[in-house]
Amino acid sequence: MLVVHRPRYDDWTFPKGKAELDEADEACALREVVEETGFACSLGDELPSTEYVDSQGRPKRVRYWRMRIVDGSFTPSDEVDALRWCTSQDARTLLTYERDRALLDALQ
Repeated sequence: MLVVHRPRYDDWTFPKGKAELDEADEACALREVVEETGFACSLGDELPSTEYVDSQGRPKRVRYWRMRIVDGSFTPSDEVDALRWCTSQDARTLLTYERDRALLDALQ
């Protein structure tokens, strides 16, 4: 699986982002993955969502899908400066947030 490093937060997490006005969640997921990783993907099965309160006290819900890369390549940016392909075990160690580790459990 793919995890990304975000220098702004100095964290390791799964690619994700915020939907634009009137953007479907599925379209948002595909767009955010391209923006963060450079990989155009096809959408697969939906995975469990996560919910949390961000550092500014706002409730957040994140939906995830399995994806298959169809094109592209990674170029580091200010948003994501590194990525790693990991086994589930390696990802569990690398991921910053417990909520991301819960998603790993659902993938098993």
